[in-house]
Amino acid sequence: MDYSVTLSQLFNIKEEYARNIIALLDEGNTIPFIARYRKEMHGSMDDQLIREFSEKLEYLRGLDKRREEIRGLIDAQEKLTGEISAAIDKAQTLSELEDIYRPFKPKRKTRASVAKQRGLEPLALEIIKQEKGFDPEAFAEKFVDGEKEVPTARDALNGAMDIIAEMLSDSAAVRKHLRPIFRSSGALRSVACDEDKESVYTNYYDFSEPVKKIAGHRVLAVNRGEKEGFLKVGIELDSEQPLSVINRALDKGTNPMCSELLRTAGEDAYTRLIFPSIEREIRSELTDTACENAMKVFAVNLRQLLMQPPVKGRTVLGLDPGYRTGCKVAVVDGTGKVLNTAVIYPTHSEAKIAQSKKKLLELIKKHSVDIISIGNGTASKETEMFAADVIKEADHTVYYMVVSEAGASVYSASKLAASELPELDLTLRSAVSIARRLQDPLAELVKIEPKAIGVGQYQHDMPQKRLGETLDGVVEDCVNSVGADLNTASPALLSRVSGLNATVCKNIVAYREENGAFSSRAELKKVPKLGPKAYEQCAGFLRVPESRNPLDNTGVHPESYATAKELLKTVGYSDSEIKTAKFSDLPERVKKLGTKALAEQLGVGVPTLSDIVKELAKPGRDPRDEMPEPLLRTDVLDINDLKEGMELTGTVRNVIDFGAFVDIGVHQDGLVHISQICNKYIKHPSDVLKVGDVVRVKVLSVDVKKNRISLTMRGL
Repeated sequence: MDYSVTLSQLFNIKEEYARNIIALLDEGNTIPFIARYRKEMHGSMDDQLIREFSEKLEYLRGLDKRREEIRGLIDAQEKLTGEISAAIDKAQTLSELEDIYRPFKPKRKTRASVAKQRGLEPLALEIIKQEKGFDPEAFAEKFVDGEKEVPTARDALNGAMDIIAEMLSDSAAVRKHLRPIFRSSGALRSVACDEDKESVYTNYYDFSEPVKKIAGHRVLAVNRGEKEGFLKVGIELDSEQPLSVINRALDKGTNPMCSELLRTAGEDAYTRLIFPSIEREIRSELTDTACENAMKVFAVNLRQLLMQPPVKGRTVLGLDPGYRTGCKVAVVDGTGKVLNTAVIYPTHSEAKIAQSKKKLLELIKKHSVDIISIGNGTASKETEMFAADVIKEADHTVYYMVVSEAGASVYSASKLAASELPELDLTLRSAVSIARRLQDPLAELVKIEPKAIGVGQYQHDMPQKRLGETLDGVVEDCVNSVGADLNTASPALLSRVSGLNATVCKNIVAYREENGAFSSRAELKKVPKLGPKAYEQCAGFLRVPESRNPLDNTGVHPESYATAKELLKTVGYSDSEIKTAKFSDLPERVKKLGTKALAEQLGVGVPTLSDIVKELAKPGRDPRDEMPEPLLRTDVLDINDLKEGMELTGTVRNVIDFGAFVDIGVHQDGLVHISQICNKYIKHPSDVLKVGDVVRVKVLSVDVKKNRISLTMRGL
């Protein structure tokens, strides 16, 4: 297979670009490096698209590998014909390949295999021929043999029909015709195992929806209900159409006596073998599609969460709420350094609450706290109300924000947390994490396994390996789009930088501790085990603000330094101006000379030149600054305060298939159903909303008993 041709068609790109990407991947280049520094070779495809390209390439190569394995297995049985070999070559999917291999695949003991052992295959083959005048019952008498456990002609015919049924089930052509029928006419059906048993799956106690229309989140909900023993689930399909396909496959209509036997064998093949098999396939397809779509939603949500703008240079007090064991407190300065820790009890007695208030005010005053970051877990609402009350008495303006504490406990018990904060009890480490994730979400959240961050539905129902790969790719893309400060980045952050592995990251930190701060990107070459290839891949994504060379604090790759310097001189900057590294009017100067003409003069592509100009115009640029700023609060609402029609400002916390959850300053996030997001039709909420978006909403309804808030964005 010519992968470049196939992939260029799939991704609607030039064959040249497809060939280049394949070559770049095979040479060991990382996806962030290819996306950022080899744009001319692929037409400026983004990292997500290149990642999809890479996954499809891997699938096609796996398909070809399996193609040759199957060819070899059939050949080893001395049953490989030119026709079978051609069919193997034509197969476009793994399921098509497995259909071809099915008749040759070693089977466990089946009714057909037992019948063959009893010598009934010749009888089956004669029935299939359907020659005129052939009497199957009379011919079956020849196979009666007590020693072979075939006592009568009817037993012989039954055995022959078992063989025919398995042949029909193993037919690649039959399955190829039946699958589209299941997909177009089948329905996913679920019923209650016990109608009287209350559960969250009551909507699915008598549920049916066409396979071709059912939404992914309903597939996952039904699957979970089945797994937990509340639902019985299957595919419903009228058997008339599939049976007519099966009958046409064998019945020539030339011998009525054979036709009747073949129809019986066909019905048995369908109900006993084919239907259960294809039902499993279709349900697996539905689940795979639902999981892939859900993982895409997870990926979008995670990307938005990681790319939330950092609250730079602020002193933050982190609160990890709790009842019995109290609320853990940690104060960190603008660089994330821990200044103080404490434990307070804002949910206990009045005396304890007063002590807690006094302690918090002392910490706020002593360390000039700017913002309180509150985890959204157990006792979060009470802690939020307490904090809102405390800051009214502070000697300066203090804001607060409720942040997701997903994964904080995972981090606090990790080896990484123990090495970063060895002097702190693990319960206090989570308060530090809650504070830091407000200051710099990306730098803090990379320390946590992406699956533990929790920005979607049904995370635990996903194929965990695939989910891990998808979310790891998002983290990698985010880290590399922002860049990492070589002199302050943690090993966890460095490990996500293009081209760096765990060993090299440890060596970078060890080198930094032994020799002091890096003075340039070039100094990276002195780090043990960081070879030329790793340097090429990582250098552009690492920033060195302390370097004398201003380019070391930009996204300009060292391979383009000479071009960047020549560019500055070409557009008229003097040596003294270049030393100041202030090029805010560079885009205008380039535009006057013509970007395309200038790119040709400098011997680079337009995308590379554009990136260099963008980086030089804003050295140290952080793409997260272009995102909506986090919504900070000074007061708190109670769900009982909400009234129908009330308009509020909130922050999107999660985007799912059927809507979005919005934090409106109440402990319970409100749901904006997909139908309430905007006035026009949208396929998915993520078409309009992203995690972190600050939006205006109106309260539609409040169910205090069930703790449910329904919101709308329409007309606002």
